[in-house]
Amino acid sequence: MIVEPVPTQYLELLHKYDSPTVANMVELFNLQPRTVGYADHRTRAIFPDFGPIVGYATTATYRTAEPPDPAKSYPVIADWVARYDSDLPRPRILVTQDLDETPRAALFGDVMCTTHQAFGCIGLVTSGCIRDLDQIHDKGFPCYAAGVNPSHGYCHLVDFHAPVTVGGLDIAPGDLLHADRNGVVCIPREVAPQVALCCERVVEAEAEVLQYLERTPRPTPEELREAFKRMKQGFAQIAAEVQEELRS
Repeated sequence: MIVEPVPTQYLELLHKYDSPTVANMVELFNLQPRTVGYADHRTRAIFPDFGPIVGYATTATYRTAEPPDPAKSYPVIADWVARYDSDLPRPRILVTQDLDETPRAALFGDVMCTTHQAFGCIGLVTSGCIRDLDQIHDKGFPCYAAGVNPSHGYCHLVDFHAPVTVGGLDIAPGDLLHADRNGVVCIPREVAPQVALCCERVVEAEAEVLQYLERTPRPTPEELREAFKRMKQGFAQIAAEVQEELRS
């Protein structure tokens, strides 16, 4: 299945904002419960100094704890690259699920990250571990993982271009992801333009509370209550305004 890309201007806009802002704006469209759509604490930013990344998920599952069965045919990296290079637009984000109950080794190090970076991948999200931190950091390749491990163990791919689960987040090939030092968020593609435009407006709504607190020498609970009320009203208007803008 070839994935239809979201217009570039919206990806560029999403890239300007952090993942909490993006997650808040996804909530405005009530497409899913508020406790889904993002990776949990098991997946953290290994390089928190890097800024946000936005891209389309290319997925795979793998194991590292036990050698592969020689009687079975396992996919190779080049097969995976060929598949996503034909089906997915750029930029791409690697999303991999370690199927071992406890991650025992690292599939992704310098060679693997460099390989995928050459084919339009801008970062990695994995339920497993990574290694070669200095080399990967120097290449400017953000990674979100369960941890770090010096060995590659018995690493081998099990499958690719299939649904995976990372940090409690279900991700399918082609899903649009936003990630930064706060975590990983999946943006439903059908509302990606709306979410991007909403991010521009959320700053104004939140300013009702932030500016009140910053500019008032002696804030009061009553005035704070009114500021929060104005912020809530601003949030309620954002989605409707953006929908109207896109229709016109």
